[in-house]
Formats: sequence, structure tokens, C-alpha cells
Amino acid sequence: MRRIVLLAALLLPLAAQGQSKFGQPPQAQAPVPGADSKPLAERKDVVSWRLLAQVELVKLKDRYVLQFSSGVAALDKKEVKVQGFMMPLEMGDKQSHFILSAMPQSCSFCMPGGPESLVEVKSKKPVTYGFEAIVLSGKLEVLKDDPTGVFYRLTDAVPAK
Repeated sequence: MRRIVLLAALLLPLAAQGQSKFGQPPQAQAPVPGADSKPLAERKDVVSWRLLAQVELVKLKDRYVLQFSSGVAALDKKEVKVQGFMMPLEMGDKQSHFILSAMPQSCSFCMPGGPESLVEVKSKKPVTYGFEAIVLSGKLEVLKDDPTGVFYRLTDAVPAK
């Protein structure tokens, strides 16, 4: 019964407008910023997303733990540059706490990848939100057992020159 009520609530606004979005070809719908974007090109001056993806979940006695590659572990508490797409965590056009992603966000409710392709960012000064890739520099923390499930955090971040 709840499903019927929920479905009716979702479909009523479309019926009231006399139109339906179901069955429309994709080109008839509004474009989503970044949906047609490709992965970022590798750059020598920033930490590679391929490197950050070098993490495994391994069983240690009665629980699972993260095991980072030696290359990733060497970045812990180091000043680095990271390139990615901003995913805001706050309201407003300027963000001080946000997620940097290897891939652009194509859905407001979906994460574009797993935790190995995301970096939590805490910036010194607010950064203007946009759909294009940005490069930030800051101190990278490799998080082995963070309760939020985040693998990486960039603190004191500033836009790189």
C-alpha cells in the first residue's frame, strides 16, 4: 500500500502538467553538467587517482582493514596537489568543506565512485563552486580507520597555481 501511495505521489505532478518524462529519448531531457565528461587526464604535478586507488580491504583476524600501497602510505601527512571535481557538502556558491572526486557528478544523489576516488577537503578559505576540474594543494591524510568511511582528507587546502 505504501508503494502505491509513493508511486502516486511521484507521478501526480507529471500528470497534472499533462506530460510524462518516461519514454522520452535522452536528448530531449535537459543535459546534466559533467555527464559526458571523461576521466581526468593524468598530470605529473598532481597525485594520480590511479595511485590513490591502490588500496585493498584485507582480513585481519576477525575484521577487515584497509591496506594502502607503499606509494599511497608515503603520501600521509605530506603537502600534495590533487585535481578533481568539487562536490559540495554545504549550501552556497563558496565551499570550505567539500568532496573532491576523480569523476564529475552526474546525479545529485549518486556518488561518482568509491571511497578510493574521493578526497574530503577542508580549505583555508572558501573555494567557489563550479563544474570544471580544480587543482588544490594541501596536507594529505591517509585515513586507515575513519568512522565516516573516508580514505583521504586534504586539510589547509588552497587552490594551486
